[in-house]
Amino acid sequence: MSRILYSFSVIAFGLLLGYGVRLASERGLLRLRCSMPALRAFLQRLALLGLSPFTFVGALWAVEIREPRLALLAGIGAFCHLFGGLAGAALARLYRLERPQAGAMFCCGFFTNIGAIGGLVTFVFLGEAGYAYVPVFKLLEDVVYYGVGFPAARLYGDSKTSGGAGLAARLTRDPFLLVSIFSLTTGATLNLLDVPRPEIFSQLNALLIPLTTVVLLASIGMAMRFGKTASYLKEGVAILGVKFLLVPAVCTSLAALLGLGGIAEGLPLKVVLILSSMPVAFNALIPPSLYALDLDMANSCWLISVLGLSVLLPALHLLLGIF
Repeated sequence: MSRILYSFSVIAFGLLLGYGVRLASERGLLRLRCSMPALRAFLQRLALLGLSPFTFVGALWAVEIREPRLALLAGIGAFCHLFGGLAGAALARLYRLERPQAGAMFCCGFFTNIGAIGGLVTFVFLGEAGYAYVPVFKLLEDVVYYGVGFPAARLYGDSKTSGGAGLAARLTRDPFLLVSIFSLTTGATLNLLDVPRPEIFSQLNALLIPLTTVVLLASIGMAMRFGKTASYLKEGVAILGVKFLLVPAVCTSLAALLGLGGIAEGLPLKVVLILSSMPVAFNALIPPSLYALDLDMANSCWLISVLGLSVLLPALHLLLGIF
């Protein structure tokens, strides 16, 4: 119970902190030295380019990674997004949604919060040993985001919207992907070379992993909107079924069939269960903004799925005890 409350408290604190800062700024109670978008961008870069790489290196440095089947984690991570997107698209057809709403539904099924929330829940429930597999699971995330998620969302929206640079150009210029690859290779190299890891890394990760989540979610909280959530309860509940039931059931079954339950005392399989059942990522709100999709629906489904963590976290705790 303490792990569940701790996870939920960190997530709620981060979101409410950001939301509170925005309200205080709008009402003149707080004067910021930069614009709200600039502050959000700074916080996201601090977390993703500064804090996360350090925690990933520290965790990968100490965990057992010599098992070749661990490479399957990256493929399962990519499949998690792809299958979720297909499920979201199928829901849109089932509900006979118009293209802007269908595109928003696809985005909410496709984009999953593996990093900020998934990483924290993995660390709290499975410790540093489990957290070390998070960067492996999300290794191909940017590839499927840029190569599949955004182009597919664009097909639902305004066909006149510029597609931007090609996939290869985007990936080679994307600092988040490059830093992720750097941290993954650095941690794995230190591990494989049997370089002793300083003991302080365990204490630092225990502090920095929750801090990274708070910083990221604070940036998200600064953009939270509640206005029209009640109008999309049906779609939000349907997305809960996709994110919390269908996707984790399929992905975890696939991981079990591939033998991940027999590696490192089953930790990789448990990591798949946690990360594949995470809520809608805030990235799901970006394509609707770019391609004239239903942003209110995307925002509502995102918020409902985050609130659904109050049910998901106890369920995960029970399931992890069975695995």
